[in-house]
Amino acid sequence: MKECIFCRIVAGEIPAKMVHQDDEVVAFRDASPKAPVHLLLVPRRHIASLDDVQPADAALLGRLLIAAKELAAGEGVGGAYRLVTNCGSTAGQSVFHLHVHLLGGRPMGWPPG
Repeated sequence: MKECIFCRIVAGEIPAKMVHQDDEVVAFRDASPKAPVHLLLVPRRHIASLDDVQPADAALLGRLLIAAKELAAGEGVGGAYRLVTNCGSTAGQSVFHLHVHLLGGRPMGWPPG
């Protein structure tokens, strides 16, 4: 999708500090980090939000979570990180391409938001 910033990052049209790329998942550093470690993990294929995921996407979602676990370990925050997926503008989703925030490196409060 030409207007989707994450699709453009995945396509290499917009620079990003990439930390992971495979056939289905890309991860890069958030341009406006909210924690010492703040990565965004996105599927290469455009899916607008978690509400648009289909049962056939189960393997992709699994790869997204396994990549998050491996990246957390590689960033030195394994066992002490948070994953966040916002769904819809009211919940804080501002880019309508499914993505997971990996946050770590500082204490996390509860409740979030």
